[in-house]
Amino acid sequence: MNKNGHTNDKKNHLFSDPDAVKPGKEVPPAAAGSGDTVTLKREEYEKLKEEAAKAKETWDRLLRQQADFDNMRKRVERDKQEFQKYAHEDIIVDLLGILDDLERSVEAAEKGQENSDAFLKGIEMILAHLYELLKKRGVSAISAQGQKFDPNQHEALVQTESCDHEDGEVIEEMQKGYRLNDRVIRTAKVRVAKRVEQK
Repeated sequence: MNKNGHTNDKKNHLFSDPDAVKPGKEVPPAAAGSGDTVTLKREEYEKLKEEAAKAKETWDRLLRQQADFDNMRKRVERDKQEFQKYAHEDIIVDLLGILDDLERSVEAAEKGQENSDAFLKGIEMILAHLYELLKKRGVSAISAQGQKFDPNQHEALVQTESCDHEDGEVIEEMQKGYRLNDRVIRTAKVRVAKRVEQK
């Protein structure tokens, strides 16, 4: 106690901010925000300030992370669209070479510069070039003629009775089928035999 008769104990000192109530006044919860003030100890006030600062820091960090995520998502979407736009550029460049060969052959035939044999030879060379390109890309023809009908690789357009073939044997390939690596990308259109006994 000092000479004025007041206690000078710092542990029991009450800190009041501008909105604090007079020391010792109890405020019921319903009165909060109604114009009355609340009394806090200094250590409680400092703790609240610290927690509020941490909450603000956490909120700001979450906002930055959200912004970074949105930017990354937009960048991934742009990269995906760019990839899809030019994904087949290399194969198209190869096909342009074959297109050039075809155009030259047709132009020469129209001008009468090539006879039918030379024209046919040119077309065969172009086909060979195209087959090589497809092979390089993992494309291969599906074997059909003389094979047992396989619904995973063949599509039966016609069934013909025959005493010379096994039942379900492919006796004619009407359109070639192709697979890309291990995946069938087009089934072979075929004629299939239906076995009948010779009378």
